[in-house]
This record gives sequence, structure tokens and C-alpha cells, in this order.
Amino acid sequence: MSKRIYVGNLPFSTTDEDLEQLFAQHGQVDSARVITDRETGRSRGFGFVEMDAGAADEAIQALDGRDLDGRALRVNEAREREQRGGGGGGSGGGGGHRY
Repeated sequence: MSKRIYVGNLPFSTTDEDLEQLFAQHGQVDSARVITDRETGRSRGFGFVEMDAGAADEAIQALDGRDLDGRALRVNEAREREQRGGGGGGSGGGGGHRY
């Protein structure tokens, strides 16, 4: 079974391949992805890696806090994103009636 890992505080120059190579030292990587801004295409400074659960636990232990190009990585098991309420609510008014 594979586990999804959150990797934060990445240098903005880090690529998907860099991320994969970093984690491959600890086991088979199923996927590695640096998250980019939709509009600019630039890195947002974090990413996700999927790998075998045992290897993932080892990688988390080995890489959390490790320095990468002057930045201390934050590495932990990814939590599922909280479901956001559908349709309209919350920020900046959107759903009310105007008379």
C-alpha cells in the first residue's frame, strides 16, 4: 500500500525530478510532484510524493528538517484536504439576494 507525503519549504528551484531523486534514496517512488501556481507556473514551495508505506515512513524520518539548498524541509504524512462546502458561501458575499 502506498502513502502520500507532504513536502514543504522546498526551494523554488526544485523540480519534480529533484523531488523524486531525493525520495528514491529511501525506496520506490510512485509519483513526485512540485505544486505550481496556476497562473505563473512557478513553484509554490511544496509538493507531494507517493511511495510504499514502509519506505514513506523511513523517508519522513530521514528527510524532515533536512537542509536542501539552505531551507529546512518539512516532511510528513499528507492529510486529506478538508472538503470545502459547495456553492457560494463564505468569502465576499456571493450568494445573497439583491433587491
